[in-house]
This record gives sequence, structure tokens and C-alpha cells, in this order.
Amino acid sequence: MFQAGMGVFGTPAFELDAVELDGETMPVTDSVIDETPFCRLRCFSTGKAEGRRVLLCAPLAGHRAVVMRDALAALVAVADVCVTDWVDARDVPCSAGRFGLDEYVLMLQRFMTRLDPGRLDVVAVCQATVPALAAASRLAAGGEGEVRALVLMGGPIDARLQPTMLGRMAATMSDQVFEQTCTGAVPSPYAGAGRMVYPGFLQLPTLASGQPDRMITLMRGAMPSPWWEDPAASSAVHTAAASYAAMMDMPAEFLLDTMHTVFQQFLLPRGMWHVAGDLVRPAAMRTTRLLTVEGERDTITGAGQTHAAQALCTGLPASRRKAIAIKDCDHYGLFSGDVWRCKVFPPVWEWLAAA
Repeated sequence: MFQAGMGVFGTPAFELDAVELDGETMPVTDSVIDETPFCRLRCFSTGKAEGRRVLLCAPLAGHRAVVMRDALAALVAVADVCVTDWVDARDVPCSAGRFGLDEYVLMLQRFMTRLDPGRLDVVAVCQATVPALAAASRLAAGGEGEVRALVLMGGPIDARLQPTMLGRMAATMSDQVFEQTCTGAVPSPYAGAGRMVYPGFLQLPTLASGQPDRMITLMRGAMPSPWWEDPAASSAVHTAAASYAAMMDMPAEFLLDTMHTVFQQFLLPRGMWHVAGDLVRPAAMRTTRLLTVEGERDTITGAGQTHAAQALCTGLPASRRKAIAIKDCDHYGLFSGDVWRCKVFPPVWEWLAAA
């Protein structure tokens, strides 16, 4: 019902025409520099980044990439930022083929190569942390260069640790139950007619159950009120609510791959994950600066799951690895709202700037 109610606001856009830094307003350009049938690589720039470039890996977890707008706005003030802007699977023709977890990793590897790894800082959030770590590891193992910095935030690198309700659901659900209760074929007249997907309207209640307080807060904030005195504040609340509720269909095979690899077999932390026939070896990285970030109130990704990357990247000296936990920070606070702006972004930027 909440998702339907938010439909009045339409599908939200990034709407990032300008940012401010040190009192200066800087216009922002937006261009697509690479794309696949499933994802566009959109680059936002003020033209004043002096060569600093960030790949912001938005999760493929139901929300549209616009949910990362606050993170994008903070980063683009100090760097050129390229964002994985996902295409709704309902709009991807069946002729484009499958898009599973392997294809996701290879796509990120392609984007990293396109952006020049040696000059690139990668920031990956939530679900995107797993394929981002794999892609960076493959670059290092293949001698294609290492990304300059890798920031992993609130993701299930090792889902065995402190599993959450959502993690336990993914760990115990059978393929048959998932396919029967969570998937369906895209109907006509969408371009992706016939493609099997996990529909967006089924995803929002699942995500909301993992962090119900956020849903309640957004619902209350989005209700029309005669007491709003600040139009800008009202618009910000509506934008946040619409971005949260704007779900998209995801390829069913990607969800199944993720359930098997990340939540049931734990292949990455066990050192048994192969992508395109090659073992994923985080220990191959030697020069990347690794930062892992967790929210102490995160009920979607369990405590320690993201920091587990530290133990996998044994080729990195201690001086190039750091783990931080953000107090009073839930999952969404890791990349949005005042918590992101005041508590998360400062140490993240400090780490990137030091690179």
C-alpha cells in the first residue's frame, strides 16, 4: 500500500544539477559513459575534481540507484562519480540473455577497467560489496592493475556471521519455494515480456520487515501536512520516501545465484568462489587501500559480515586496511540522510583523500 501511495510522486530521478562546497555552487553534468542491457554507467562531474574518480556501486537489491542520491551528492562535490544505474529487468528483452552473479562481477570488472583502476576509488554498498570485492580481486589476480581504494559498506561478505532475519530467509529458502512464491514472468507490453523476475511489488515488504522503523518514519513524513513551514524540507522528505519505495524488478537468476553463493554456500569467505572459471582471490590485492564500514544498528547486514573482508585481503599490509563501525547508524544511514552526511562520509572521504 505504501508503494502504491508513493506512486503519486512518480519514479524519482537523481535531479542533481548542482552541489555546494565551501560556499561555492558548482553545476553538475550527467552523462552515460558505458552501458549494458542491464545497467548504465552514469558519470556525474563538476569539472573540478582534479582527476579524482569514484565508482559508486549501487546495490542490485530492489531499490533504484536513486536511493544513493545523498551519497552521490556528497561525493560529486569532491570527485567525478560514476554510478551503476540499474535498468528495471522488466525493460530488458529476453534476447539480452541471463544476468546472474557472475555476469554482475564481470560487468563491474569491465567498468573498473574502463575507468582506469590505478586512478579509481571504488565505493560499494550493501549487496554490491560482494561483486565489487570479486571484481577488484580479479583485476589484481589477472595483472590488470589494482583499484586505488576499495570501500565496502554494510554488505554480506561473510553471511555466516550474526545472520539477520533477511539473511536467515535467504539461507533457508529452497529454489522451488523461491520460484513458486517470489518470481513471475514479465507481462506484455513491457520490453522484457517473458523474462522471469523477482517483482518489485514483492520486494518492498520484505525489505521493510528487516528495518520497520524506517518504513514507519517515511510513511509519516510523506503524509501531507498543513504544518510544513519549510518547502525544501517537505520536498526532501517526499524525495526520500519516493526513492525508498521506487522498487524495480530484478532478474530471477541473479537472486538465485546470490542465495546459493552468498547465503547458503558462503563461497567467498570459504575461498571457493569461481567466476568465469577462475577462483576469486582477494589476497591477490597488494596495493589497494581497503576500508570496511558497518552501522552498529544495521538489522539488514549482520555485525562483522562486512569487516570479514579484512581477513580475506591478506596481501594488503595493515597500513592499507581499516575497519570502522558507526554508532547510532542503521543500514540506510550508511549511505543516506544526516547520519551519512555527518558520521559516515567524513571518515570515508578521509580514507579516499589519503590515497
